[in-house]
Amino acid sequence: MSQRSLHAWLLLLPALVLLVAFTHWPAVSTLIDSFYSTPKGSRPGVWVGVENYAVMTADPVFWKAVRNNLWFAGATIPLSIALALVMALWVNERIAGRAFLRMAYFTPTVLPMIAVANIWLFFYTPQYGLLEQITGALGLPSHNWLGSPSTALGAVTLVAIWKEAGFFMIFYLAALQTLNPSLREAAAIEGASRWYFFRRVQWPLLMPTTLFVLVNAFINAFRMVDHLFVLTRGGPDNASILLLYHLYEVGFSFWDTAYASAITVVLVVVLAGISLFQFFVLDRKVHYK
Repeated sequence: MSQRSLHAWLLLLPALVLLVAFTHWPAVSTLIDSFYSTPKGSRPGVWVGVENYAVMTADPVFWKAVRNNLWFAGATIPLSIALALVMALWVNERIAGRAFLRMAYFTPTVLPMIAVANIWLFFYTPQYGLLEQITGALGLPSHNWLGSPSTALGAVTLVAIWKEAGFFMIFYLAALQTLNPSLREAAAIEGASRWYFFRRVQWPLLMPTTLFVLVNAFINAFRMVDHLFVLTRGGPDNASILLLYHLYEVGFSFWDTAYASAITVVLVVVLAGISLFQFFVLDRKVHYK
């Protein structure tokens, strides 16, 4: 090995150690633990093969969490991306108060999720919450948005969309500002409408940003957990439980770490598969020039 290569590996060594210690080794350790039973006191875990996975397939709460998470992802991903794109297009124009609008849209992103959840908890509080005050002024009946199985998941979904749209807007706004202004001028000379210019010029050029945002949106949809602690704790009757919250309950409330490891493995495999599909299949439809 040459001296130059040795210097390069030494420079990379701290990052490699952190990557292996906090990413690769925990993933391998979790996979191994999923094939053992949960240790109890002085009794170590024993090899049980795929028993934890069999328990998972027979667990109705797990499948309820899967259905809820799919519904949650199906709502948050397209709506947050679409809202982010609309906001980015708006604040990219020369309008009055543009700086204030950008700050207002981005503010939810910098707030901790627990703080955001507490804000929305006030909105959803029955009888005296802000939402109840508005519906009461309109003559509509009072409703427990977080305590009703029919609306709990939708209420949680709305909070996630409100928080994530501003984050994705920053990436779209940065991408829009890198586009050549002459493209808009040429379209205006040709008499193209704003919709036609967006559909034929801006949207194709924004595809790399959209792919990046899409990957992040998928990951965020399956790792959302913190606001559930404040808003619903997965209730009522598991109506708003998501996969990561179910994993937390299994691992830290019921202390079944082996079963929690099996759920973690399945979740990681699903997310990795989705990410690989997006990068190697959807990437072919992306225009980089």
